[in-house]
Amino acid sequence: MRKYLSFVMLLSASCLGQVPVPLGVAEIMSRVAANQDQAEKLRSQYVYHQRIHVVTHKPHGRLLREETTEYKVVPGPNETTKELQSLTGRYWHKGKYAEYQGEPAPEPDSIDGSLIHSFRDGLNNTRDKDGLAQDLFPLTTKEQESHEFRLVGEEVLHDRPVYKIEFRPKDASDITWAGEALIDKAEFQPVVVSTKLSKRLPLFVRAALGTDVPGLGFNVQYRRQPDGVWFPVTFGTEFRLRALFFINRDISMSLENTQFEHTHVDSKIKFDGTEANHP
Repeated sequence: MRKYLSFVMLLSASCLGQVPVPLGVAEIMSRVAANQDQAEKLRSQYVYHQRIHVVTHKPHGRLLREETTEYKVVPGPNETTKELQSLTGRYWHKGKYAEYQGEPAPEPDSIDGSLIHSFRDGLNNTRDKDGLAQDLFPLTTKEQESHEFRLVGEEVLHDRPVYKIEFRPKDASDITWAGEALIDKAEFQPVVVSTKLSKRLPLFVRAALGTDVPGLGFNVQYRRQPDGVWFPVTFGTEFRLRALFFINRDISMSLENTQFEHTHVDSKIKFDGTEANHP
């Protein structure tokens, strides 16, 4: 009898709105998409500091080259301006490391110099307000269209409840990102996104072109700023690159965004789950 009464009370409370109805993954990701779309407008009002670090190694061996760049990032209405503050690095040369600073970096046509320059430019994206390519994150409305999502559970991260959601491409033949995202339950914002390639490169590419990227994936962490805006603050990846039969390198890259400064006034954008005010 007690169990029956408890069930009736719970059902009544739910009908009266006293017990929240669990959200499905479609509704969760819809709110995330809306917030990500809106967040781009808020992020365009911030100046911040960005640090990019790229390293190449022989497989399981010696560090061959590393480079660190520091930027002042100034987002604009159409693209992001990045002012180079410093560039430092070192490379293995004739049995020892040679250090350098400033541009142009030495040996730009070397294998490792070209690799680092290429990967740095890949992260140094001037079209996106976060300084990271949008196609890395299947979270905006546009990117979600090509992925499917599955709610696998809930947990607590940094004292905040989060949804744990797995994602993968809808088309199983696509070679793109798959992985998981931890989504803040209160504000429907990504906290951590971890990915890997959804499948290996086709055999004919690996055999005919001698190209493969085993282990390719990345981890991005977001952080809530004091005024309520969420920013991606760290990006990291490590993988092996085998290309054109003669390139074989372990690559590691990291990016860090810090020192956020709000530059515009009188802005107010309502998120699904929270509201950000900017005096």
